[in-house]
Amino acid sequence: MFPKVSLVKAESYEVLQLRSSLQTLLEPWGGMSAFVKPGDRVLLKPNLLTGNRPTKECTTRKELVYCVAKLVQEAGGKPFLGDSPAFGSAKGVAKANGYLPLCEELGLPIVEFSGGRYATENDNFSSLRLSKEAMNADVVINLPKVKSHMQLTMTLGVKNLFGCVPGKMKAWWHMEAGKDVSRFGEMIVETAKAIAPNLTIIDGIIGHEGNGPSGGEPRELGVLGASTDVFALDRALIEIVNVDPDLVPTLAAQKKLGLFPDLSEIEFPLLQPQDLAIADWKLPEAIMPIDFGLPRVLRSTFKHFYIRFIKEPMSAYKVK
Repeated sequence: MFPKVSLVKAESYEVLQLRSSLQTLLEPWGGMSAFVKPGDRVLLKPNLLTGNRPTKECTTRKELVYCVAKLVQEAGGKPFLGDSPAFGSAKGVAKANGYLPLCEELGLPIVEFSGGRYATENDNFSSLRLSKEAMNADVVINLPKVKSHMQLTMTLGVKNLFGCVPGKMKAWWHMEAGKDVSRFGEMIVETAKAIAPNLTIIDGIIGHEGNGPSGGEPRELGVLGASTDVFALDRALIEIVNVDPDLVPTLAAQKKLGLFPDLSEIEFPLLQPQDLAIADWKLPEAIMPIDFGLPRVLRSTFKHFYIRFIKEPMSAYKVK
């Protein structure tokens, strides 16, 4: 059976219009109740990169999180919000981006991710340290933002799941991958496989192009996309923004691992990618090293952290 990717044109974050767009987006599966059952603990995983540029569209919009949380509650689920932002705490970044009034209205908890160790089926990674909160949730709804990225060219649904790697380990992987960007891309793909989101809804109403993930500018794209297959969704989105997937390490890794379907192998029940495609999406002016030049003292700190990580006993491994 081919994976299904739902695409709609959406141009407003006004809550009633956005809710209607989301309901249309999820109709091919029968609505939110197809994913969420009464009593389910549902992680909502937005992109909470930073609180420093709240008007530059570099985080998932609060209105999208609000509408998705409402739909989850109406299906009987118990949503909670979680992320491991690049800068600051999840609650601090959420506050800076205006999330707190909506979270308080809905009684939506914000959790800080803590790490557990989980085995993989990839010979290149015996295990990954991932968020216990994500791995133990009944349902994971991934809520990424369409963005350019100065280290990875583009960040879409798969890259957003790197936020399920706790903070110190994220810094280590940035250092480690400075030696091999393809290995970094493969690690992110393995993270996405391990988290295995039940649903991904990507925020492309207004994207962030140029020198992302935070140094670029807003770009009206007018797209909402959803899928139970995050890899198929990324495949469709890269077609919409007309970017060569070989330039994107996560997509190159998907190709290597057999997770990059041809468009003919994806079911599009609503709009097709060509219905929403643009020709002038701006990529970064230059691609920066993944390891971002950490000072020696921090490199030493993370090296010792990693040594402790790899020497933990095999009994600590878990498989989702």
